Parts: sequence; C-alpha cells; structure tokens
Amino acid sequence: MGLGILKDGVWISRREQEDSQGKFIRPSTTYRNQITADGSSGFLAEPGRYHLYISWACPWACRTAIIWRLKGLEDVIGLSVVGAEIKENSWEFTDEPGSIPDLINGTEYLWQLYLKADPNYSGRVTVPVLWDQKKGTIVNNESREIMRMFDTQFDDFAQQDINFYPEDLQQLIDETIDAIYQPINNGVYRAGFATSQLAYDEAVTELFSALDAWEKILGKRRYLCGDQVTEADWCMFTTLLRFDAVYYVHFKCNLHRLVEYPNLWNYLKELYQLPGVKETCNFDHIKRHYYKSHPNVNPTGIVPKGPVIDFDAPHNRDEVVKR
Repeated sequence: MGLGILKDGVWISRREQEDSQGKFIRPSTTYRNQITADGSSGFLAEPGRYHLYISWACPWACRTAIIWRLKGLEDVIGLSVVGAEIKENSWEFTDEPGSIPDLINGTEYLWQLYLKADPNYSGRVTVPVLWDQKKGTIVNNESREIMRMFDTQFDDFAQQDINFYPEDLQQLIDETIDAIYQPINNGVYRAGFATSQLAYDEAVTELFSALDAWEKILGKRRYLCGDQVTEADWCMFTTLLRFDAVYYVHFKCNLHRLVEYPNLWNYLKELYQLPGVKETCNFDHIKRHYYKSHPNVNPTGIVPKGPVIDFDAPHNRDEVVKR
C-alpha cells in the first residue's frame, strides 16, 4: 500500500492506480531476495541482523507480523511500525499509539528507507519491508515471501516450534494462496479503487463468488487446507478481519457482511482468538488509515464509529471436526 511513488530517487506524492478501463492495477514488488538458513542466498538467517517495517493497517504487512509473532521471532528480528494515515509523504513514523519509530535508520518517511537502499530507486514505496542491517539494504518487500522466510528459515532461533508450511501440504498451500489472492485479497482493492462501473461490478462479482465458494468449503474443513492452520489461513485472515469494518462500506463490498457467512465468520473468530494474534490487530489504525487516507474514495475523511464487532465471541469450529 502507499499512493505515492519514487522516480529516479525523487518522491512524487501521487501516482496513477488504474488502467484505461478504470481497473485498479497493483504493480509487482521490487525486492525479491531470499534469506536462507544456510546463507546460500547471500542472506544468512541470524538473530539481530534483520528488521521488519510494517503498518498495522495494511493486511499485506500484518500477515508477516502474525508469522513473526507466532513463531516467536520478536527477539530475533526487530520491528518498526508506521503511523495509521497516509499523507503527502505516504507512510511516516509518528508518535501516535501503535507506531514504533525507525531507530535503525532514523527515517521519518518510509520512502527515505527505499532511498537508503538505492538513491536512484524508482517504484512504489510499500510495506512490509525486510531490511538487512549488515548490508544496509532492503532484502524483500513481498509479503508472501517474507512470511515464508519467517516460517521456514529461522527455526534455529524461533521461540515457538510451529510450522505453517508443512511438507505434505505445501502444494495445496501455494495453490490456495494463489486462489484467494486475485478475487479476495486483491479483490477488495479492485472494487474499492475502481473508477468505472464495469471494473467495480467485475471485481465485486468475483469477490463474492469466491467468498461463497470458501463458505461452502469451510463447512467441511476446519481450515483452508485441512485440519491445521497454514500460511494460507493467515493470508485469508487479514482480509476477512477488515471486511465488515472497512471493505463493506469504504470499498463498497456490500453484497453481504462477513458476519452473514456462518462458516467464514466463525473461522475468522477462531483465528483471531489464537494466542498472539489479536496483538497484531489494531482497529484504530485500520479504520483511520482507510477512511482518512483515500480522499478519492472518502473525501470528507470521516471515520465511522461502527460497526460493533465482537471477535472474542465464542466460535463453533469444533463442530466442523465432528461433522
């Protein structure tokens, strides 16, 4: 996320986001280096070397934070958190509750971090960012790959013996992450940032067709890939968490509220209630970010009080196992 762009090292506060048909376009990420347990990639997994930059508002960033926390990597990989709102300089570090300053590089704005890695950088400035303190550069800014590295390459230092990418499910996990990306994870943005009726109708139709399909699947399986939580579930979780509070209203994804899907809603509650997860769910940052950072979607910047959602209410996912 982030609406500005760097061109040849110069910050430009606005960028085009849609094609000629009004469809939202998400460019690919730029940094795709890999950290490996044996260091064969040139980036060795070791404690104290890497630093993660995120936003609590961003679903892509928060899925990396969930793996980081659940694996017990807090003392292995440092964390900085930008403020909730995007302004002229996009993501910035603030003194508001929930923000954690950049004490590693001393930057005020996230785009300055990108320039530390490459003074002539051209491209979007997005979270998450995984920084290598030893080489003084960005390792990776693709959330899916950062998740995978945290999950599989830092086991020697992780405080929790948990694996969200088990060998026997790896193909299914990858296929599932692929399957939910365009219609659901990116689908809410395709709907929300569409600038033509045709583009919006297409995105919303695909979004709810996918939600309907997963509602049926989750009536038979406890989790997306079977009877254990995997990376695919965390990719789904961060979108579902924001659905009723943000996407339903702000992005016009309003055919149904998520609470109207019994299986998806109870599935979301179960994941939220797993130890360590709710600490990554900052609803103040989430709501203020979306409603105040997209003037083309919400010109007044008014943040709604509701809805009131009880994510701690009992879930019924044990019944799926019995069925």
